[in-house]
Amino acid sequence: MDGALNRNTVHRLVRYLRVLEQLKALGFLKVFSNNLGDAIGVTAAVVRKDLAQIEAVGNKRGGYNIDPLIERISRLLGRDKRQYAVLVGCGRLGSALLDYPGFEADNIEVSAGFDLRPEAVNHSGSVPIYPVDKLEEYLEAHDIPVGILTVPDNAAAEIFDRLVAAGIVGVLNFTSLQLKPRPGTETDESERRCFVENISIGLELANLFYLVRMYASM
Repeated sequence: MDGALNRNTVHRLVRYLRVLEQLKALGFLKVFSNNLGDAIGVTAAVVRKDLAQIEAVGNKRGGYNIDPLIERISRLLGRDKRQYAVLVGCGRLGSALLDYPGFEADNIEVSAGFDLRPEAVNHSGSVPIYPVDKLEEYLEAHDIPVGILTVPDNAAAEIFDRLVAAGIVGVLNFTSLQLKPRPGTETDESERRCFVENISIGLELANLFYLVRMYASM
């Protein structure tokens, strides 16, 4: 495989994987590119191009064998190993994410939560919640690559800086503040690399309402 995959390709691979696992559970052994394309709303040509990028082997008559395709995509996405994250901001949204059962299916574990409010601290829950001033100490003791950010907007920039400084290299940001990825440098330890995925629920809803209005006016 030559080079890194772009974000859109990775998103599609995640969706292919879910479809493949569903097909496997139904007893299917093979799948065709048009089946995967129909399932996630892209053309068969896009599917073939994506799978060619990860060097998945298939043919026009026989399609793709599901088991090795699941194994290949899972390994590429890191799902063949347990993946860990921390969450900062254990309010309503943060608490809902801590309880989200879908992480387990993707072999992801949120190992700890952190919050500014003393009343939110709970060491005995299914996911322990610590005071936010323990964040750096926890990250130093554990090899955690990803942080989930659900703090109030006015705290987002500060917590983001702390996560990056503590060694987090990927942040899933649910605040309305648009955080910028950090490219990092090889010579300056203070300029660490960090990838950012900004999730704006309001923006996605606004886009959906726009599409609904456009459909209604046709």
